[in-house]
Amino acid sequence: MEEKKLEEKLKAKQKKKEDLIERRSENKKVIKEHKLNRSSRPIINMMSKADMVKGQGVLAVYEEQVKLIKEYLSDEFDVVINSSTKADIVHYHTYNPEFIVTLPSKNSGSYSVGYVHYIPETVDESLDLPDFIREVYYFYTIQFYKAMDYLVVVNPCFIDPLVNKYGMDKDTIFYVPNFVSDEYFHPISFDAKQAIRKKYGIAEDCFVVLGVGQLQTRKGVMDFYEIAKSRPDIQFVWAGGFSFGMISDGDKEIKKVTEEPPANLKFLGIIEREGMSDVYNMADVMFLPSYAELFPMSILEAMSCHIPILIRDLDIYPEILFDFYLKANDNEGFIKEIDSLKNDKDYYAKAKAKAIKGSEYYAREHIAELWRDVYHTILRDGAKMRKLKKDQKKIDRQKKKMM
Repeated sequence: MEEKKLEEKLKAKQKKKEDLIERRSENKKVIKEHKLNRSSRPIINMMSKADMVKGQGVLAVYEEQVKLIKEYLSDEFDVVINSSTKADIVHYHTYNPEFIVTLPSKNSGSYSVGYVHYIPETVDESLDLPDFIREVYYFYTIQFYKAMDYLVVVNPCFIDPLVNKYGMDKDTIFYVPNFVSDEYFHPISFDAKQAIRKKYGIAEDCFVVLGVGQLQTRKGVMDFYEIAKSRPDIQFVWAGGFSFGMISDGDKEIKKVTEEPPANLKFLGIIEREGMSDVYNMADVMFLPSYAELFPMSILEAMSCHIPILIRDLDIYPEILFDFYLKANDNEGFIKEIDSLKNDKDYYAKAKAKAIKGSEYYAREHIAELWRDVYHTILRDGAKMRKLKKDQKKIDRQKKKMM
């Protein structure tokens, strides 16, 4: 067992090294072509260390967004990744300390845009941090956000606290929802589905309820466990692990459950993104009983595979998922929905239609248009925006002196 873990660790390390070499080579190629062709296309430098933590949604968002820009906007922008070259736009997907030195100078022609996947308060629901570390982390995150020329939020509910609580300028905040590629996440044939079930040791004829996400209290893992115990005739599967180790909220309690699950509950651990489409497709329903969410990629991925979605009735969902899902507020309600999906073919067909509708709404072409508008707005209004901010700071300073 230990030898297998060591082998997997070495393979992961080697792959990371190969990816780094490939990325550097690609950057050099883009910059060389840009200079040789005297291209007038703006350069976007994508900054990210999301691959440091496997099994988290930020990594999936980053990979999808970069691929989207390269595919749909390649005739308008040149893209490099974690490059030291001068770029017109520096897009920060994560806020690592080493990125501070890459922040564009306020006197340069480069503009920074930060991806807001979360606001500080939401960290409490994912990580169990000591008070001192939490305060430092909050302060650091907000200061990084404030250092950006522009922000892009993945959920519109972030805008109000960013403006009213943290003092950000609403005119510099964009909302662009997450999305997934139907190239990777799409329905498969019945025979292919059965083959995947066989691979994971799941009976071909059983009804499969899938949970996806990090093993944390806020994800509703314990509710998932209790519901699985109450329905022994249904197969429950959870894909995801302790991405943040011992600081994951509920680590000890959930670990006990994963070590001794009931016969009808499987914990698959962290699945590499390349294999997640298979996991979704072997399921009959995606069930996410989270108590708090931001904009879960797993829901979009499941919808793209045309799998019905069952989630907790949270305030954030109607604004981003409309009527594409089924909902409940407690375990009794979840069990009722799962039973209906299992036993009522018409009800299942309607739930599946909702998911298909959701996958069509978040089509890649539409999201690419939103990103086009964001980047062009930044290039067009960046200088004017900086001047307005500078003038406002002068006014604020003068007001303080007069007080």
